[in-house]
Amino acid sequence: MSTLEALGPSNWAEFLAAPRAVLVLGKTGCENCERWSAELTEWLARDETWSSVRFGKILLDTPGLVAFKRANPWVAALEMLPHTLVYKDGEIAKQFAGGGVERLESRLQRVFDPAA
Repeated sequence: MSTLEALGPSNWAEFLAAPRAVLVLGKTGCENCERWSAELTEWLARDETWSSVRFGKILLDTPGLVAFKRANPWVAALEMLPHTLVYKDGEIAKQFAGGGVERLESRLQRVFDPAA
């Protein structure tokens, strides 16, 4: 089972360099972001299929994320939060606006072989 890691200025780069990672971008006070985090946390507590994947979230209004935003200038153009990204070997493989475990699982299956 995995957990949803809170990411910030000191650990985002190491997280994104992981071979398999899912990043959720949100903002403090965003109801949809909070709902997606809660749904994802609940799912992760019982899921065993994707234990080889790291899951993390960044609240974009967290102080000190200048380096993250400079390294990822596309963040400034996001029109909807939450935004979910699947990383494979440090590169974005899939992404989608919003949340939803079914949507996430379909993308995980496309990017990673669950049996591997």
